[in-house]
Amino acid sequence: MSLVLDPAAQDLLFREARTANTFTDEPVTEEQVQAIYDLVKFGPTAFNQSPLRITLVRSPEARERLVNLMAEGNQPKTATAPLVAILSADNEFHDELPALLPHFPQAKDMFFSERPVREQAALVNATLQAGYFIVGVRAAGLAAGPMTGFDFAGVQKEFLDDDHTPLMIINIGKPGEDAWFPRSPRLELDEVITTV
Repeated sequence: MSLVLDPAAQDLLFREARTANTFTDEPVTEEQVQAIYDLVKFGPTAFNQSPLRITLVRSPEARERLVNLMAEGNQPKTATAPLVAILSADNEFHDELPALLPHFPQAKDMFFSERPVREQAALVNATLQAGYFIVGVRAAGLAAGPMTGFDFAGVQKEFLDDDHTPLMIINIGKPGEDAWFPRSPRLELDEVITTV
């Protein structure tokens, strides 16, 4: 059975999409960010908890602070990407549940009254949303460079608070010269699927 999605869209989102390591200086606009979010916000999460939070690093001062917290190999591309986003999990996401889950507002207290439960749920579901965000960036015709090579505690202290756990940092923009490393192999279906 073939996929319903147009082959060009399949290529844009997956087959030809790559993690960019260099970018042009073409800016990423607020309108593009809005369009990305307006698409990816519909991706499912458990209880519609939607715990992903996005911090856009646009000012030169904030960019410099962030670059200093990146692993050495990630510093040049983070310094030059048109836009950098810090993706985090909101561990107090349950405060929004009465609005996000109006048919079951008691879920806030019934399931998420304890912080360790919220932290686990936020981690899983915000990470899921981070994947949607990467695909959304690609759908906007931009390249995403997701990274976990940074000082997590430092990023939390400089840009977030104790209620937000950093997940990843994503450089965003149009790919520049020599943006791609060679594509790495992928596992085949029989290497990842077990039927019971």
